[in-house]
Amino acid sequence: VSIQTALNLTNPLIPKYLIGFATRQSVILEFAPTFISIIMAGKMGSFITSSIGTMRVTEQIDALEVMGVNSLNYLIFPKIIALLLYPFVIGISMFLGVFGGWIASVYGGFASSNEFITGIQQEFIPFHIAYAFIKTVVFAMLLATIPSFHGYYMKGGALEVGKASTVSFVWTSVTIILSNYILTQLLLT
Repeated sequence: VSIQTALNLTNPLIPKYLIGFATRQSVILEFAPTFISIIMAGKMGSFITSSIGTMRVTEQIDALEVMGVNSLNYLIFPKIIALLLYPFVIGISMFLGVFGGWIASVYGGFASSNEFITGIQQEFIPFHIAYAFIKTVVFAMLLATIPSFHGYYMKGGALEVGKASTVSFVWTSVTIILSNYILTQLLLT
């Protein structure tokens, strides 16, 4: 983002601090929460679906139910609890995204360190951070529940486990994008 912004600033009347401003806004509002969540839907969501789906195919879930264990709570609840830590991952990605933009701008010769930091501080709205973390919590619930649902309720054999993982990724990605749109409309306009 910082390099693209810098390369498109051809007018000398536009200040260089705009590079830091654009990087901050892009990373905090969209790139960190939304793009990382879609990547996690592909990596982690397909793992959740395939692991629970494999347990369904090999009748391990049926064995849990025969033993009197609530299999939904036993298999899915820990994934929801684990994803409560997901905002920390997004916080780290926000920091690294802005820091990477600073490195690219300063060492690429597009802006000085002072100009970039001024752009980061320019017109800062603290609610944007809260907005990003609200989105992250919603995305975390989607990342935990949709893949778990597709894995838990799948039918068939080993071939269907792969299909369930694909369907799970598609539905998780679509719901992340739709909920991103809805949350943006509700919280930022």
